[in-house]
Amino acid sequence: MRQPALGILTLYLNESKALEERPVYEKMIAAGKRIGLSVFVFTPQDVDDAKGLIRAQLYNAETKKWSRRWVRFPSVIYDRCRIQKSYRFEQLLAFRKRYSHLHFLNRPLRNKWTVYRTLSKVPAFRAHLPTTKLYQSPEDVSLLLKRYPTVYLKPINGTGGRGILRIERARDGTLLLQGRNHSRSIVQPRHISRGRLASALESWDKKGNRYIVQQGLNIKLPSGRVHDYRMLVQKNGSGVWEVTGCAGRIGPLRSITSNLHGGGEAASMNDLLRQWIGSENDIRQIRQTAETFGVDVARHLEATYGALCELALDLAIDRNGRIWLIEVNPKPSREVFQQAGERDVYRKAIVRPIEYALWAYREKRGLRAPKAPPGVSAGPGAIAEHRSSSEAEEADAPYGLST
Repeated sequence: MRQPALGILTLYLNESKALEERPVYEKMIAAGKRIGLSVFVFTPQDVDDAKGLIRAQLYNAETKKWSRRWVRFPSVIYDRCRIQKSYRFEQLLAFRKRYSHLHFLNRPLRNKWTVYRTLSKVPAFRAHLPTTKLYQSPEDVSLLLKRYPTVYLKPINGTGGRGILRIERARDGTLLLQGRNHSRSIVQPRHISRGRLASALESWDKKGNRYIVQQGLNIKLPSGRVHDYRMLVQKNGSGVWEVTGCAGRIGPLRSITSNLHGGGEAASMNDLLRQWIGSENDIRQIRQTAETFGVDVARHLEATYGALCELALDLAIDRNGRIWLIEVNPKPSREVFQQAGERDVYRKAIVRPIEYALWAYREKRGLRAPKAPPGVSAGPGAIAEHRSSSEAEEADAPYGLST
């Protein structure tokens, strides 16, 4: 039987065809080789629709060099594409539509507002969701400020802390505005009167994005730096949702966010909770509750929106140990675990999508998995997705055609 292939679908960052996560892809390709799965990287720009071929990027772990080769469409596609404001993203949307019949491990998730509304319909989730509204006018912010001392204004499709504004009630009756622009740069904090709130919000550069207004949470450490937790939930080599790991993130001074790309630092979750909560018994209970919550959220979102293979949950934990879901990221990075010194978690975070891809390929074809290599397991289940025999034949065809 021919070796199955996994195509990692991504987007170039610029006209020089730079890739954001190349070092991670190198490790994924090496992991695939160890378990019998050919892995390559491609973008919609690399697809020749007429010929039904892809000019893929391949990595040789022995020579540590990348090369290109024309290949047939992969057996399974792992979509790593993040939102861009460019023609490349329009090409991605066209690719997803044209090839929607192919076997994707993960389908696009919705924006922050839609995900919030979906989760808020589940009674068990509501206690973990900060009050959130779709921003339509400055009055939406004013109303939330009457209930909470801090309110956040966030783009519904934003990532990495871009374009976020925090409005905080100061003791002298003024409002403190702090934020990050769409380049992630920290905006100089300023105090304004309540009467100037509407004009300040109207002048905030929203880049044409829709926004949500969200209840702020007490997540400032004694140092004044904000912190939160990044939980990674993934499907394992048996197709089962599991928490791969959870690490803490601490924002830089004067930052309203903790994102690593915005200058934040990673830390062990337990170390951070010891500073924040103290009690080891409470910490164990918090972690157990958070992990159960994370898996439940992943299952529910997949049941609602279609195939998913991993999600990152950004969590806040208040002084009482209550867990809050800040947002869900369907295309998570893994560097937080590496920077927190959790090497085993980082390795699992990279390998699990590869193991799951092989399991999903076999399940779809009703194949009995051979004895699993170390670190790989097989399990029951099925994926309700079908292709014609000709499409399956094309996906199973030899990996490389020509250089």
